[in-house]
Amino acid sequence: MRPGRDARKAPAPPGGITRRLRLRRDRTLILMTLPAMVLLLLFNYIPLLGNVVAFQDYDVYDLGITGSPFVGFDNFTRIFEDYRFWEVLVNTLVIFLTQLILFFPIPIAIALLLNTIMSARVRAWVQAIVYLPHFFSWVLVVTVFQQMFGGAGLVAQWLREHGHEGFDLMTNPGFFKFLVTSQAIWKDAGWGVIVFLAALAAVNTDLYEAAAVDGAGRWRRMWHVTMPALRPVIALLLVLRVGSALNLDFEQILLQRDQVGAGASEILDTYIWWTGIKTGDFGYAAAAGIFKGLFSVAMVLGANKVAHMMGEQGVYSKK
Repeated sequence: MRPGRDARKAPAPPGGITRRLRLRRDRTLILMTLPAMVLLLLFNYIPLLGNVVAFQDYDVYDLGITGSPFVGFDNFTRIFEDYRFWEVLVNTLVIFLTQLILFFPIPIAIALLLNTIMSARVRAWVQAIVYLPHFFSWVLVVTVFQQMFGGAGLVAQWLREHGHEGFDLMTNPGFFKFLVTSQAIWKDAGWGVIVFLAALAAVNTDLYEAAAVDGAGRWRRMWHVTMPALRPVIALLLVLRVGSALNLDFEQILLQRDQVGAGASEILDTYIWWTGIKTGDFGYAAAAGIFKGLFSVAMVLGANKVAHMMGEQGVYSKK
């Protein structure tokens, strides 16, 4: 036999492949991921050291991090005693729940609809049209909605021309949570379809044929074949979405904050920016940021536990 073939068939060492051999084998992949790891370290992990200002009476101009006095948990005490903070937290969760109920099912429905389109050309056109708004900035999205649903927008002008009373949805505080949800749907629903289409592409077509032979119609095939294939992906994305309950789009809210007032539009990020960073109270802002991070971790763990109870893996396996 040739030596190369014998080497390939040689058994692994008793202790498994060594670390040196593993590094030698994967050196190309390691070099490819090294720039991303460096960026992640510089912009995500090293800045975590700045959280120490949450425990200081931080003075950014004169004393800095090394000279500012430690105050323990005083900044956290201020947060918990601030009634306005809790109002903003509740408002943030209300907007999140509105988006979760109205926005989360939309990409699934679009993916199921696209999956039923037989013509590849029609499917490509629909995908391009649906994906396009994702690449628009929030400034452009808000401007488009202002031109359509504002007091001087096209819809209000058309109603006035036909003898009806106009309206202005862009300045209605009670409608604000539905307004930002509709903007998010128009902008990002198409982008979320990509994950579900990838999951649908992995479904074995023999399952559809077997279901059709057994007499299952289109709806039964979707319910008993397509939906079970999407369940793991839906559970994973739902857990991640719940974990980011306090991470609403800062730019989207900030652009419309003055139109409807802080009472209806204030979320945790804009509140931290307004009361912490803009006024120079960085200790308060850092403490609020730590609270937000701990809250998100608790939400991920809780949602993942629910996923395990429902028989899904979630973010990580319970094993």
